[in-house]
Amino acid sequence: MNRRNIITIAMASAMCLFSSYLLSAQSQSFKLGQWTEIHNSIIKELNRSYVDTLPVDRIMRAGVDAMLEELDPYTMYIPEEENEDLDMMLRNTYGGIGAIIHKKKEDNVIINEPYANSPAHKYGLVCGDEIIEIDGVPTNGLESKESSDRMKGKPGTTVVFKVKKARTGEIIDLPVVRERIHLPDVEYAGMLDDTTGYILQTGFTENVSAELKNRFLDLKAKGMKRFVLDLRGNGGGLMSEAVNIVSLFVPKGSLVVTSKGNTDNSVREYKTTLDPIDTEIPIIVMIDSGSASSSEIVSGALQDLDRATIMGKRSYGKGLVQSIVPIAYNGQMKVTTAKYYTPSGRCVQAIDYSHRNEDGSVGHIPDSLTREFRTASGRIVRDGGGITPDVDVDVPQYSRLVYSLVLGGVIDQYVIDYARRHAEIPPVADFHFSDEDFEDFIRYAKTQDFDYRSSAKTLYDQMKKELEADGLAESMADELAALEKALEMDKEKFIRLKKAEIIPFIEEELAVRYWFQEAGIEVRLRYDDQLKDALTRPLAV
Repeated sequence: MNRRNIITIAMASAMCLFSSYLLSAQSQSFKLGQWTEIHNSIIKELNRSYVDTLPVDRIMRAGVDAMLEELDPYTMYIPEEENEDLDMMLRNTYGGIGAIIHKKKEDNVIINEPYANSPAHKYGLVCGDEIIEIDGVPTNGLESKESSDRMKGKPGTTVVFKVKKARTGEIIDLPVVRERIHLPDVEYAGMLDDTTGYILQTGFTENVSAELKNRFLDLKAKGMKRFVLDLRGNGGGLMSEAVNIVSLFVPKGSLVVTSKGNTDNSVREYKTTLDPIDTEIPIIVMIDSGSASSSEIVSGALQDLDRATIMGKRSYGKGLVQSIVPIAYNGQMKVTTAKYYTPSGRCVQAIDYSHRNEDGSVGHIPDSLTREFRTASGRIVRDGGGITPDVDVDVPQYSRLVYSLVLGGVIDQYVIDYARRHAEIPPVADFHFSDEDFEDFIRYAKTQDFDYRSSAKTLYDQMKKELEADGLAESMADELAALEKALEMDKEKFIRLKKAEIIPFIEEELAVRYWFQEAGIEVRLRYDDQLKDALTRPLAV
């Protein structure tokens, strides 16, 4: 075959590919136009013919939400009236009084946790105070969100509460001037021992990298020789802040993350642009199944660049990038525009939303389909489902009873009741929930309705139902009765059995109510066996 024929064949192939692409694009555009026309026709006909007045706003919003849910959980429409929620998402700020509230529809609003130095704190609101009215509107008929929305508002404006004080029963009118409330992403920074510094980071909103930098330098000034960055439970946020945090610890110009959209020209590389503050100190990054998105960028990049040892459990596996784009009528859309890849080339996205099963479900990428990649020094790492830690550290397992007490609100309600009866507790370093206090908790818990079955009893109940369905329960009645009797345990006995598990949760919640969030974290660290175990392990880099 001569050169001219080769060129001719190559050009013909290229033209075929281009024609195929053009036809595909035209087909996509035609389908889009077709469905837009169908959608408009349906709405017009409903508006003309439907038996009742058409709830246009509700059905159109439901339609938009349903359409976007077919793509992935992170692509969403944000109308103008929800821009405050977007501001909270990006900056962790809002206008309000700075407190977490507890609310059942038929009850008044209860102040659960005022933030340190917030208007709620400055104006004397404490845990257990009841908000009877908000600007003259009774709260006992309001939903929790409506109550919260009425308490929020433009900084500098005043909201007037009618308050029943928790410890005196006095009812007062309390005007409170709202402020701009900022919830810090760096929730705690301190020394775990003489040489180990620790930072708990819970988000990636604006300026968290600057906040972390300042806290890190403070710890170095206190003698830190080893640094722990705790990203457990950190669901992520701004990718730019993740890049900035990695920049603090690696040489300028290092590749941190690459994003790739659906076209070749959508590939973008993000490299460090600032001089680091420390490239030598040993770093441990703690992750778990709740560490996602930007947390995975930070941990994955520091792992790939051999700058940190990643410890804990495998991360969530969210490797998708979202962008905020303006929509008509001052709305906005958060849309997934790309997947991100760590410096070694790994994509940590665990779920393939682009290929759905017939029932609409999506599946995780199986471990058998993952591929090997290499860090800067040649260590093997894998893709396909989050960041796998260099050192796997077990998470303590809690009993079903503890989950029931926490998720059922029993501990939370007890803490509110305790705060109403006790004006103060010792400083957090000296505070421990006493045996007498625990007896008080038992008396309270015995009056509450919650599922206190053990995991074994729960499995027994399920097994018994299956045996009944199979017609075998009657023939095994004696055996079942004996097993049930062995598994039965009254509420008080089971609570006493799990005392060591329960007390840390109560202590943490009480510390938060009296000494604010950082005190609660100090108590949590007191009982953090996973972190204690991690600190005994050898580093991978």
